[in-house]
Parts: sequence; C-alpha cells; structure tokens
Amino acid sequence: MNTLYDSDSFVVVHLLPDEPARADDDAGEPTLARHGFEIVDKRSGKEVYLDGLWAELFQRRITEWQQNTPTQEEVEDTLEGYAELAQNPVVLH
Repeated sequence: MNTLYDSDSFVVVHLLPDEPARADDDAGEPTLARHGFEIVDKRSGKEVYLDGLWAELFQRRITEWQQNTPTQEEVEDTLEGYAELAQNPVVLH
C-alpha cells in the first residue's frame, strides 16, 4: 500500500496485490493480480475504491500527471470528480 497523495481534502492510496498472477482455474487461465486505488474524501468522511477499468483509467491520469506536473487545484478537481462516486463511509484509517 502506497500513499500517493495527501491533502486537507483527499487521500489517495495505491493498493498492490500481495501475490503475483497465477494459474488457478481448470483451463489453466491465469488469474491476474489486480491493483486498485482508494480515494478518501476527508470532508465527507467517505471513500471510493477503484479497481479494474476504473483503476486503469486512474493510472493513466497519474501517468499524465507524472509527465505534465499539475497544479494542486487540478489534482483536487480531478479527485472531486471521483469523490462524487464515494458511497462508503470511512470506518478505519
């Protein structure tokens, strides 16, 4: 687990799989080790977990940020959009 961003309004954590991809079904198809991102909106006390396609799209945004450093306002505006999806109250953090 890596904290990628922490401000007065948001925390973004990248959650990495504990184990590598492995073949575990009858057809020998690999089970992909998946990663995800947790975005916590500190103002509302809610969080959203992005995995699958959502995580891939968010990873692309992070890559763009690494190439073209955004302002804090641009980052916060992007996170605000994801925070609108947040439904789960933060229980432990």
